[in-house]
Amino acid sequence: ALPISDHGERTYRGCGRLTDRRALITGADSGIGRAVALAFAREGADVLVSYLDEDSDAAQTVRLVQEAGRRAVAAPGDITDEAHCRALVDRMVTEFGGIDILVNNAAYQMAREEGIAGISTEQFDRVFKTNVYAMFWLCKAAVPHMRPGSCIINTSSVQAFQPTPSLLDYATSKAAIVNFTKALAIGLADQGIRVNAVAPGAVWTPLIPATMPKEAVESFGANSPLGRSGQPAELAPAYVFLASQESSFVTGEVLGVTGGRPIT
Repeated sequence: ALPISDHGERTYRGCGRLTDRRALITGADSGIGRAVALAFAREGADVLVSYLDEDSDAAQTVRLVQEAGRRAVAAPGDITDEAHCRALVDRMVTEFGGIDILVNNAAYQMAREEGIAGISTEQFDRVFKTNVYAMFWLCKAAVPHMRPGSCIINTSSVQAFQPTPSLLDYATSKAAIVNFTKALAIGLADQGIRVNAVAPGAVWTPLIPATMPKEAVESFGANSPLGRSGQPAELAPAYVFLASQESSFVTGEVLGVTGGRPIT
C-alpha cells in the first residue's frame, strides 16, 4: 500500500510566529501547500487557498485553517492565466486588506521515461506556465501591495541541482525558480521585502503517484541518504521559518529539505 501524506494535522504546534499575517499560498489544496497552510494558520496567519479545481481537497485545507481559529478563503482557478493571477492578489486585498506573505508552491510535472523525445511542446509550455510564469505574474501583482517586512517564498526542488532526465522540463523550471528568487531578492531588498526559496527533495504528495511510473513510485525517495521520502509536514517548518521574523536577515537563500541530497 502507498503511504498516506502527513500534513502535520496531529503534530504541528504553533508558537504565534505569524500572528495576524495574511498569506496567499498556491497549490494549497494538498501536499506541501496544505501542510504550509495548516502550519501558517497554527502560527496565527489568515490564508487564501489557491488551487486549480480540486474542490474537496481545498475544502479540507480550509477546514484545517478554520479549526486553527484563522480565516480561510478558497480560490479555485488556473494560475497559467495571467488575469487569474492578478485576480488572486486582488481578492487577497479585498478579503484580507493586504498581503504579507506570498508562497508560490503550485507546480506541474509529468515524468517522461524517453527524456526529451517524450516531452511535447504543450507539456513544456504547461510546466513553465505553471511553475515559472505564474510565479512571475503573482510576484508582479503582489509586490505593490507589500509593506516592509513582507516576504515571498518560492518552491524550487532538488531537481534544480540534481536533475533527472525524465523530468527535464520540470527540473529546468525549478532551476529557473532559483535564479528568479536570487535576482528578485536583490531587487526588492531596498523595499524591505525578503525573497527566499525552499528546495524539497523526494516528498510524498498526491503529485507523485499521479505523475510517475509505478516502479519509480515504489522506490520513491530510497536514494536519499536518509533512505526514504519526506512528508509534507517535514517541509512546513522551513516555510514558517522563512515567513517569520526569525529569518529577518535571510534573503535570496535556497533552503534544502532533501533528506541529505546536496543542493550545491
